[in-house]
Amino acid sequence: MNLDLFADSPDSKSLVTRPSLEAVLARMREWMAQPNSPIRAIRQQPARPGSYADFPQNLQPALRQMLETRGIGNLYSHQADAYHRVTAGSNVTVVTPTASGKTLCYNLPVLDTLLGDSNARAFYLFPTKALAEDQLHEFKAAVDAMGSGIRAFTYDGDTPQDARKAIRERANVAFTNPDMLHSGILPHHTKWAKFFENLQYFVIDELHYYRGVYGSHLANIIRRVKRICEFYGSRPRFICSSATIANPKELAESLIEEPFELVESSGAPAGEKYVVFYNPPVVNAQLGIRRSYLHETKRIAEEMISRDQQTLVFCNNRLATEILITYLKDACERGLAPKGTIRGYRGGYLPRERREIERRLREGEIRGVVATNALELGIDIGSLDAVVMAGYPGTIASTWQRSGRAGRRQNTSLAVLVASSAPLDQYIVEHPEYFFGQSPESAHINPNNLEILVNHLKCAAFELPVKDGEKFGPHETEKLCRFLGELGLLHHSAGAWHWTSDTYPADAISLRAVTSDNFVVIDITGEPKVIAEVAFPAALVELHEKAIYLHEARQYQVEKFDYDQRKAFVRQVECDYFTDAIDYTQVKELERFEEAPQAEALAAHGEVRVNRQIVGFKKVKFYTLENVGAGQLSMPEQEMHTTSFWLHFPEQFLERFPDLSPAQKLNGLSGLGNAMRAIAALLLMCDPRDLGLAITEDIAQGQKSFEPDLYLYDNYPGGIGQSGPLFQLRGKLLAATLQLITACPCESGCPSCVGPAGDTGDGAKQAAQRFLIGLMSEIIPRTE
Repeated sequence: MNLDLFADSPDSKSLVTRPSLEAVLARMREWMAQPNSPIRAIRQQPARPGSYADFPQNLQPALRQMLETRGIGNLYSHQADAYHRVTAGSNVTVVTPTASGKTLCYNLPVLDTLLGDSNARAFYLFPTKALAEDQLHEFKAAVDAMGSGIRAFTYDGDTPQDARKAIRERANVAFTNPDMLHSGILPHHTKWAKFFENLQYFVIDELHYYRGVYGSHLANIIRRVKRICEFYGSRPRFICSSATIANPKELAESLIEEPFELVESSGAPAGEKYVVFYNPPVVNAQLGIRRSYLHETKRIAEEMISRDQQTLVFCNNRLATEILITYLKDACERGLAPKGTIRGYRGGYLPRERREIERRLREGEIRGVVATNALELGIDIGSLDAVVMAGYPGTIASTWQRSGRAGRRQNTSLAVLVASSAPLDQYIVEHPEYFFGQSPESAHINPNNLEILVNHLKCAAFELPVKDGEKFGPHETEKLCRFLGELGLLHHSAGAWHWTSDTYPADAISLRAVTSDNFVVIDITGEPKVIAEVAFPAALVELHEKAIYLHEARQYQVEKFDYDQRKAFVRQVECDYFTDAIDYTQVKELERFEEAPQAEALAAHGEVRVNRQIVGFKKVKFYTLENVGAGQLSMPEQEMHTTSFWLHFPEQFLERFPDLSPAQKLNGLSGLGNAMRAIAALLLMCDPRDLGLAITEDIAQGQKSFEPDLYLYDNYPGGIGQSGPLFQLRGKLLAATLQLITACPCESGCPSCVGPAGDTGDGAKQAAQRFLIGLMSEIIPRTE
């Protein structure tokens, strides 16, 4: 039987006249019952009634009247709970599903306070400008409905210079983002003196967004905020909201370094939702190659739109977004939908264009939108019928946020996840019970990373002198200030360290990288112009000579890589391949923090030194991912101290597998590392690129035996706090990796498990499976 879900069969054509979502679901259930069905799961989330609470008795009458006028006669129970905790003086984190009214959890106490005290001030921090604009629109609508004099404005890079002074002096609430707070507000705090003197609330929306490097930077920015508040005599309460993650309270307390109370029981009603996992059919079983996930996403989206279902398609990168917009607009030309009713939505669009798309979505004029994660966050786009996700978003939290964009007005909705061939996608789609269980993801940060800490200490000293004995967060500052003094940046005088350099430290710090030593990309196709800036570690991989650099879906070949001047000169080309760097990495253990010795294996985490050199590159064809060429390189070796989790394989462990040659054992370890990195990214809620992978071929001291180590290290200088949690989760890591490899239908390795057989070598999949089974008996009994 043809397992093509939306093939032009008589059955599928007859469904077009049936009611929309019900027809699609009926078709999906039919296919799911067939052998080797691409439908891997259909889960129903039943409609949920609401749990309500009366308005607080001490709520300002104008605020109560405004809510009642807008049809809100009472609060959801979690909104009332958050209000009471905040007004009692606590810092609060709210963790409830998408469209559950989290915004009112912080707007209610803030508006209540502002109505009673016209001098009160509040900062609202959002990860994107678009979300800040959307929330400002909602906030102002509430203020206008009350007829109050509360003044709220966005303050970001788009704010006109001539409006900034008025905003600083007049605003009760400033809506901003971490970048602007870091470089545009804190260094100029004297212009915000009245604001900081009266600052009562600091709201951080989308808390789960701040993890890894970005979160580590934000924690240090908050240290600077609190330091300035102390100078001006204020102590704001912090209100955070987050998508569902495993450790929201812990994350908030790590970021703010104060106790928090958690509100996590949602009282909001929810409409019925169906979540479908779709794995594109295998077209080459031996190589594990599946049908293109973008093509399958297009077909499913077309099916929804043709049934008059307002549909949102999410892509994980800009290139995929533009490809799918092209496909769906071409379908419009063939009569799928009226012209102009399919739109794109991503970061590069102008604010006016984004606002227009959001409005037309709310009003039902647009039938389909293809978006990046720019629409994942809480922007109000009204009621959608269906969401189709082209590829797993990377975390369970993001997947639920995206699926929550459908059915936001309590109507029945459908969310479809179309898996790519990436190992992470394949694990999720083939193990739906993992996804639908309680979210196992935790968000981790390391605000004490020395590079990040010192950079923000520079900013703190620029903002206010660092007094003798003063701490920055929990850290003593004397030694660090002396170090900066030796560099000529600080000078000690009158019991404090003063900034003496003529540089502006905040400008030199990227919040999305540990170091600020970036490369500039210069397009020399015509008149030379700067088109991008690339972080130092990524530049060595992406900008080496002869590399194909992708930018805005255009391809550029790197003509010259100027290491000393930190510049790469590129020329636009048309080619059907991209490049993938080949590196040689050596890892050396420096200090072992913790270990779990077993009978014949060892798991540990600690500090390591990583020496890495780019020695060549591969040319990889688009879509087919064929290796179509290679080249050699001679790049400078890079050294980095970081933290790592590792597994040690002693001789007696490897002797269990006498039928495997030394080369097959190495192949198995290589494949094992590839699969482990994908699962580690899932457990740590990080990008797989945040974790480096290396296999060190150690020779045991005093003998010739082969005893390798497999390292998963933090791919940032100083580490970002991932190796410790990974060590604690080693049992889950190994068990899930074994599940991933075992469930994959390929014969000898593919991109969905241990990597393509051509890359990992002969017998990699089978050897990796056997190693894992052996490790399970060693590691798991002592874990958890």
